[in-house]
Amino acid sequence: MAGNVDLSQFLRRCRDRIDPESVGLPERGAYRRVPGLRREEVAQLAGVSTDYYTRLEQGRNITPSDSVLDAVADALRLDDAERAHLHDLVKARPGRRARRSPPSVQRVRPGLLRFLDSFHDHAAFILGRRGDVLATNHLCRVLIADFDAMPYRERNLTRWIVLSPEARELYADWERLAAEMTAILRLDAGRHPDDARTAELVGELTMKSEHFSRWWDDHKVLTRTHGQKRFNHPLVGELTIDYQALTPPGEDDQTLFLYMPAPDRTSQEAWRLLADWNTPVPARPQPDDTDRTPSDSDDRSSL
Repeated sequence: MAGNVDLSQFLRRCRDRIDPESVGLPERGAYRRVPGLRREEVAQLAGVSTDYYTRLEQGRNITPSDSVLDAVADALRLDDAERAHLHDLVKARPGRRARRSPPSVQRVRPGLLRFLDSFHDHAAFILGRRGDVLATNHLCRVLIADFDAMPYRERNLTRWIVLSPEARELYADWERLAAEMTAILRLDAGRHPDDARTAELVGELTMKSEHFSRWWDDHKVLTRTHGQKRFNHPLVGELTIDYQALTPPGEDDQTLFLYMPAPDRTSQEAWRLLADWNTPVPARPQPDDTDRTPSDSDDRSSL
């Protein structure tokens, strides 16, 4: 049986990045042939045998306890997102995967849609699995892009940022942001290893973007809760936004993002201009059928 390749590559990447001296191990000069830690050194730090850790890194069919995984995570100095990803990858190893089910349409409940449209001073949108754009308000469509007007399968924030020329112009730190979106997608892929749409998206981006292919191979993972983004907006010029990411109650696979201007004068003035630029347009209705994969006829229906 084939080993868990994603788990194996992830652990090797994490091991390679650690400076031995930073964890109290001697550098050993020219005798060290690996860029970071050796397998036996990770095993020593985690308190497990070298053989056991080797089998884990090879993706072999073993069942480590949560405490062992946490010890390995501590040894590799994983952050919260990386630690969660490690647990997801172990659960998804060959032989333990659930039967693949047909993809279904994620929908935003009506109350959340009304909540989204109630924000007049914030750009707001909801992302679903793999970064699909499920719903947007008017300011979001003016600030970023009108995802409602895109064909169904193009309404994905990671896809748009990585492939769209407009995104490269819009984001002042495009390369950093696109790499972060790739890391967020990698985290989601580990959490939903049997999701056919995710596999389709990763395949498309790998073929169409050398940047994405390189970032994907790095096996970095990331989760977002808040931060800043810098824009070069075609209508109002430079501005910086602060954002918050929230999980709506009862919707673990959906994330609500709220954008507001940074407190500096340039961003505040640009935001006021942006808010006044166009008359708000209601979002398009969502599909009625939640149990089928959208066809081309759904292309102009909001997710």
